[in-house]
Amino acid sequence: MKVLLSLLVMVSFLFSSVDINNADKSQLMQLKGIGSKKADSIIAYRKAHCFTNISELEKVKGIGKKFIEKNKDNISVGACKK
Repeated sequence: MKVLLSLLVMVSFLFSSVDINNADKSQLMQLKGIGSKKADSIIAYRKAHCFTNISELEKVKGIGKKFIEKNKDNISVGACKK
């Protein structure tokens, strides 16, 4: 039963999008190409400026168009909770 539950959790991560305005560090790190430092940079950026669209991720140091293109189906922009 625990194995089945673990499998379901992993599958849900594969098919869910990461809300860049509300995701915690570990959730951001699920995106391809996001490590600890980039996740911290995203969090720092959104504290100062809420994201209004995915392309604003380019304003975060180390994130470019290629990253956005690879991950666009896995990123969402929810309401900002400032």
